[in-house]
Amino acid sequence: MIVRQNMVAVALRPDIGFWKYVMVDSSSMDIKGVETAAYLAFKEKLSGQSPSDDDKWVLEVDLGAFRRGLPHMRRTKTIGQGVDFLNRHLSSSLSRDPANGGINGSLFQYLKTLTYAGSPLMLNGKLKSHFELWNALLQVEKMFDTMDDETPYSEISDDLQLLGFEPGWGNTVARAKDTMNLALNLLEAPDSVRLFDFLSRMPNMFNVVILSPHGFFGQKDVLGKPDTGGQIVYILDQVRALEKEMCTRIDQQGLEIKPQILVVTRLIPDAKGTTCNQRLEKINGTTNAQILRVPFKQKNGEVLQQWVSRFEVWPYLERFAEDATKAVTAELHRAGHGENPDFIIGNYSDGNLVASLMSHALGVTQCNIAHALEKTKYNDADINWKSMDDSYHFGCQFTADLIAMNTADFIITSTYQEIAGQPGHVGQYESHNAFTMPGLYRVTSGIDVFDPKFNIVSPGADAEVYFPYTQEDKRLKKFHSELKELLYGSPEKGKSVGQLKSKDKPIIFSMARLDRVKNLSGLAEWFATNKRLRKLVNLVIVGGVVSPEDTTDHEEKEQCIKMHEIINRYNLDGEFRWLVAQKDPVRNGEMYRIIADTGGAFVQPALYEAFGLTVVEAMTCGLVTFATDQGGPVEIIEQNKSGFNIDPYHGEAAAELMADFFEKCTKEKEHWNEISKGAIERISSHYTWKIYAERLMTLSRVYSFWKYVTTLDRQESRRYLEMLYHTKLRPLIADVPEAVNQPSANQSG
Repeated sequence: MIVRQNMVAVALRPDIGFWKYVMVDSSSMDIKGVETAAYLAFKEKLSGQSPSDDDKWVLEVDLGAFRRGLPHMRRTKTIGQGVDFLNRHLSSSLSRDPANGGINGSLFQYLKTLTYAGSPLMLNGKLKSHFELWNALLQVEKMFDTMDDETPYSEISDDLQLLGFEPGWGNTVARAKDTMNLALNLLEAPDSVRLFDFLSRMPNMFNVVILSPHGFFGQKDVLGKPDTGGQIVYILDQVRALEKEMCTRIDQQGLEIKPQILVVTRLIPDAKGTTCNQRLEKINGTTNAQILRVPFKQKNGEVLQQWVSRFEVWPYLERFAEDATKAVTAELHRAGHGENPDFIIGNYSDGNLVASLMSHALGVTQCNIAHALEKTKYNDADINWKSMDDSYHFGCQFTADLIAMNTADFIITSTYQEIAGQPGHVGQYESHNAFTMPGLYRVTSGIDVFDPKFNIVSPGADAEVYFPYTQEDKRLKKFHSELKELLYGSPEKGKSVGQLKSKDKPIIFSMARLDRVKNLSGLAEWFATNKRLRKLVNLVIVGGVVSPEDTTDHEEKEQCIKMHEIINRYNLDGEFRWLVAQKDPVRNGEMYRIIADTGGAFVQPALYEAFGLTVVEAMTCGLVTFATDQGGPVEIIEQNKSGFNIDPYHGEAAAELMADFFEKCTKEKEHWNEISKGAIERISSHYTWKIYAERLMTLSRVYSFWKYVTTLDRQESRRYLEMLYHTKLRPLIADVPEAVNQPSANQSG
């Protein structure tokens, strides 16, 4: 609601994803509906930043105009199920369109495009139409009826090649028979389910590029550094799961191809004791996946030596995209994998923008993962963008998000909440549908949550690292003495603050980056002001630095100072311990389990959390979990069964809920065990990397097919977005100052 003089403007949300705008004249009580643009213009007046009458022409960004005639969902319950809707809609449409042979002709033409390193897969040039394909499949069907199902495809490949077939159908007669039977059924009577199953078997995903430019991207001693947290863990676990799934599918296809995954990030010469100054680094737990690092370059061509905040990367991304594209194609060619990737995945605002640039240059299917869109983290960040721009450069970020999300072929999110929120909370993507940035532009239709490009694919936790505390045979007891010293030892300058007096009380525990949104200082204050909770439990916080002088990140410094103020104001020593970020994920996994041994809990107090990977990790270990109700954890946790959701904006109530729980546990010993078991069961059935990898690989194949056979590449909107990139984003980026280059202590080699 916006009030100005006698006028009231109201934004109504009758249902998730649906908005109406009305104006009320309080003097006459007249009510009238208004268009989105009129509401946004009124909002600008309230901020005092509306254009003058002499400058009334404001750029209105309306991407909805380009969606007319494209498949579009209408039910809130189907949001995030884009591929299912798209498959049903388009297979039906193509079946009714005989112009190019309908879906049969489209499928035939697509199969002819499948190659690897210049060699054809599935079909060769002998077959000229889908009619010839039909007849050839019938001929092979009879041939297969006389063969043993376990016969390797390699033994019959020469005979099948003469009929027009190339490898890729399967590794045995049984597998090839199933795949060809799916093709026959599709050619005879197309339907969406068979098409989905058939496309999921396509041999078209061998080279994958994953983009994550910001932060210290490495495998050791990086967690807890600025801008370096859950996204790194997510991607490394993602890579291991994807490689396993790709290898499984390639083997089932009967091909002898080693998949290649390249995680492209920034090379940082001043690596601060990490491997971030190494150009290539093999990813542990994989056979053929690597981190490929490309430096940021200044306008004068010099390599930027030091880390820069994720909010300061904008001057470097366009050059980085060009250099990264060259590095990727060169690396794939050197390794004998062809030259172009088959699939590109962007991460966060910077990685998604680079993915858009690379995908456009190479003509490759693009998937975006936001992790977190900053617009939802900062209240009124759009209307107040100018006042915040010196610190956060939201003008660049929100424009980049708008461009990248609309150029992506599909978008995956970890939860429904990310896309569309809840009845009482707007989703982070939904908030990008209509907003205004006074003096820059108004968005009347930006990101549409009903777009079938949205799909929910939830990640898991590394099963080798995170497992239930009850699995004693797997416990990492070699860490126990040092972890207990870490939790209960004396304060150590620069490493820990405070010492726990009682080792008998349960520990409530939180681990995250030390920034405003993660709200670790908020948790400390909830604890500090609740006498009952302080009597029942100890609090341990792991995050960031414990000395303000040890960080150059302004937000981390502010939160560090605030934490010290809370400790001193409430005299927390003896009940509270604060540790610097712990960077060894294997040891951190055992820390979760040691906290579980105390009968404690994990608390995730974020003001907003897109997913909540640490929530999954903690619950996997059997640790009772209290997590924010602002975002993804609402879907992960079943309230009072597998954990508890808390409102971070009502800390007193959150602290009372925790105190009630631990008080009940002192009276009912089994209560803690019941919630712990519920947490383990919830994660094992819904949140694993195997499920994730299977789903993502299938999505990549299905969207690649639909991109080829339809207009889903959206050329018209792409040209419009290119205009937005050149006329708005590039000038905004030009105003972001480059970092002052610092001499590096350890140059890249």
